[in-house]
Amino acid sequence: MSRTYKATGINLKTQALGESDKIVTILTREFGLIRAVAPGSRKHNSSLGGRSGMFVVNELLIAKGRSLDKITQAQTLKTYPGLAKDLGKLSASQYLAEIVLCEALSEQPQEELYDLFNEHLHRLEMVSSANPSGVLAHLAHGVFHLLALAGLTPQVQICCLSQHPLKPDFTNPNWQVGFSTPAGGTVSLEARERLRKEGQREINNQFPIPNAPYPLSPEGASPSPMPNTQTVVVHRQEIPVISSRLGAMELALLQHLSQPEIMQIDGAKDHHWLSVEQTLRQYAQYQLGRPIRSATLIDSYFAANHDATV
Repeated sequence: MSRTYKATGINLKTQALGESDKIVTILTREFGLIRAVAPGSRKHNSSLGGRSGMFVVNELLIAKGRSLDKITQAQTLKTYPGLAKDLGKLSASQYLAEIVLCEALSEQPQEELYDLFNEHLHRLEMVSSANPSGVLAHLAHGVFHLLALAGLTPQVQICCLSQHPLKPDFTNPNWQVGFSTPAGGTVSLEARERLRKEGQREINNQFPIPNAPYPLSPEGASPSPMPNTQTVVVHRQEIPVISSRLGAMELALLQHLSQPEIMQIDGAKDHHWLSVEQTLRQYAQYQLGRPIRSATLIDSYFAANHDATV
């Protein structure tokens, strides 16, 4: 007889199996990420039909199988109906689910990740549908918190080069700071320029233009090395690649994402939040080693929303 176990989990992904079944990928508190068959769940009158849907939280009884476990009972504890009624919210939820799928471990308790994901789904569901920037803000907030839980927090408070604190300058409309995905966070453009100039001076000092030719070898074929010379290898700090540039408002929003709640900043517009989300997207994809497919839905939704309001 197959062994059975109980778990509380939220559905992250489903795929068809055979004529009437589904394979459901579930994030559980007790056992982390599991994949289980929901038998007959695609039938019209199946009791597992609704319970195997996306973002449904169930208390489950699961039978251990040779290759795949099987859901034998499911009692729904919570659903998020508001997500399915709004394309922006649904896209943002799928976006967060992709990150969770990358971070979650199997056969290990994932209580913190489970609670954090549910909390951000709840916040997304509560956003007013008339406030598209609210969806972007809560999406960015969720991405930042999920990265932080995985130990992948981007550095946004100080410069990755100088280690000096960065403060947005709202008095200068042209003020900018760089964000380097490979370097792991924000970079002062002034510090980067200083590093570039120092590196150029080092190169000029190591390879000066000769005033006179090297002495020739006896055969006269090639220059001979100078006597008693030493080769000095200089290791200098690499100049980081700037992935994007952020204005004062974008940096201020990015710096506030570490807070437990979304901070309201006067003057923040949709395009500011979109810039922050795209910066975090590049960083998350780099750290996770895979693209976030649902991000294309976010681009389509907010492009359409922008066209409708212009």
